[in-house]
Amino acid sequence: MAVAAAFSALLASPAFAAGGAVPTLVQDMGAALLFAGGIAVIFARLKIPSIAAFILAGVVLGPQGFHMITDPANVDTIAQIGFVLLLFVIGLEINLRSLFSGGRLILLVGLVQYPITLLFGMFFAKLVIYMGLGGVLDDTPLGPLYLGIAIAGSSSLLVVKLFQEHFQLDTQPGRISLTILIFQDIWAIIVTLIQPAFDNPDLKAIGFSFLGIAILVVIAVALSRTVADRGFAWIAKMPELILLGAMSWCFAMVAIGTNIDNFTQMFGFNWHMTVSSGMAALIAGATIASSPYSTEIVTKVGLVKDFFITLFFVGLGIALPAINGWSGPLTALGIAFLAVLARQLVFFPMLYFAGVDQRNAQVSSIRLAQISEFGLVIAYLGLNFGHISKELSSAIILAFVFTAIMTTPLFEGAYRIHEIMQGFLNRIGFKEPEETIEDQSDEVELAILGIHRDASSFITELAKTHPHLIAKTTVVDFNVAIHDRIRGMGVKVKYGDISNEESLVHAGVNRAKIIVCTISDDLLRGITNRDLVRLLRHLNPEATIISNAIQMQGWRDLKEAGADIVYMSRLEVAKSLVRAVVLADEDRAEEFVDEQYATVSEARLRREIMD
Repeated sequence: MAVAAAFSALLASPAFAAGGAVPTLVQDMGAALLFAGGIAVIFARLKIPSIAAFILAGVVLGPQGFHMITDPANVDTIAQIGFVLLLFVIGLEINLRSLFSGGRLILLVGLVQYPITLLFGMFFAKLVIYMGLGGVLDDTPLGPLYLGIAIAGSSSLLVVKLFQEHFQLDTQPGRISLTILIFQDIWAIIVTLIQPAFDNPDLKAIGFSFLGIAILVVIAVALSRTVADRGFAWIAKMPELILLGAMSWCFAMVAIGTNIDNFTQMFGFNWHMTVSSGMAALIAGATIASSPYSTEIVTKVGLVKDFFITLFFVGLGIALPAINGWSGPLTALGIAFLAVLARQLVFFPMLYFAGVDQRNAQVSSIRLAQISEFGLVIAYLGLNFGHISKELSSAIILAFVFTAIMTTPLFEGAYRIHEIMQGFLNRIGFKEPEETIEDQSDEVELAILGIHRDASSFITELAKTHPHLIAKTTVVDFNVAIHDRIRGMGVKVKYGDISNEESLVHAGVNRAKIIVCTISDDLLRGITNRDLVRLLRHLNPEATIISNAIQMQGWRDLKEAGADIVYMSRLEVAKSLVRAVVLADEDRAEEFVDEQYATVSEARLRREIMD
């Protein structure tokens, strides 16, 4: 307490600022950032998500802690800007091409997963209430609905960040998770749109709300194609103006969306079509997502967004009421457990029956086992609307913290957890695809272990230049979703784990003349390239083994393990770049450009296994 008093005195001192005492807004923001940053550093060391640190900072600063925030409305006002910018960035990152690349069944899962999980949560909440164990869920009739909403979504901020840090966003679990998260965010936005009518649903009012959204979309698309694109083209060579232009576009759409009713009143009618600031920001981002400047916009806005989002989560911590007894924490643990359970009882079966193999379906489900930050937003709004009690809102926030803390260990241990559960899943009917035993009479000239982008391009090039080898090529891969596309290239494909000796023998790898593995160590699971080469050399002493390395030491390790040829993609890229630089230095850059243009033009017409 003494430290808090000293800090407050320092901020309030006229000597601290040239013009006198620090305004309360600056004082409150300074305290919030100081404590959020300090706790975040400690949490980073402990590998705890920073969002939990921001919420804890709010608790420390708020009425349950040192009472250091003089006016919570100061932080709340700034936090609302963060919420708008968060939705703007989400809109910018909604890539419809990526969304549809998962296939129709994965799209269907993404579309229906949220409402089904919501109903799953409501069912359990009502069951607990019926058993007389409802606790804070009994406070309002809408408690089960808000619990269902809380567990229906996963955290885009946490999950995407972890996939990026582990360089796995382009893996099948990464693409599946990204598709699910995009649909969840869209559903969450729809929920916030109709949330004010939860306690008194009015279909007519909801219909007019969607009409307002449709009108804003039309306006935004028209203006983005005429005004925004031209404006960004003018300032493209002035990066310092990109942020200003993006913010101007975002808040222009917010201004239009929130004033639709004021405009219609000029013509004598009001259909209550006002679009919320969050939805307007999402539309603003989505309508310029395909702009050639979208990447630069995301980079610039992302930095500012992180600042405001920090204050948003600090504000949530400040708003947390005092915890009296064990009812709140126990409810939070129950909600967190239900969120994890829903991933196994809802997410996993839906992905499995959509054609995803057992391992990738399970890994994707485990990595989505946390509550969404949108769940916190909806709970926060529900408290303001009087739909739920402070105790239930606090329980949802605590449940988010619990699942956020579990996110990193669950993400990193997902494959190990699947190995532990694999036998049980097989026994209850979620079997892996059958591994077809290779006919010993079939000739295997070339065996390719695992398919990713390098192997996809390699097979396409091989089919074009040496088609006689394609019929004698066998691929061993886990991702059943792309097996039909592999067969469409004329290649045999076998489902199997490339780290499993028996799977390799069944696929005929022990009889192959050439064995190629293009999957790098940062994508391999259960084995490294060095150990894989040792296994292959044991199975097939006569084969020519081609593997890949990321580091120079890896090249030496693979050669010692028995690889005949080791390639490093970065060295191949380096040679190409050196040639480009040398030609440019000799004023012959057009030679390289012509070659690249021919390659790219050809690539646009290529049909590969993976985009």
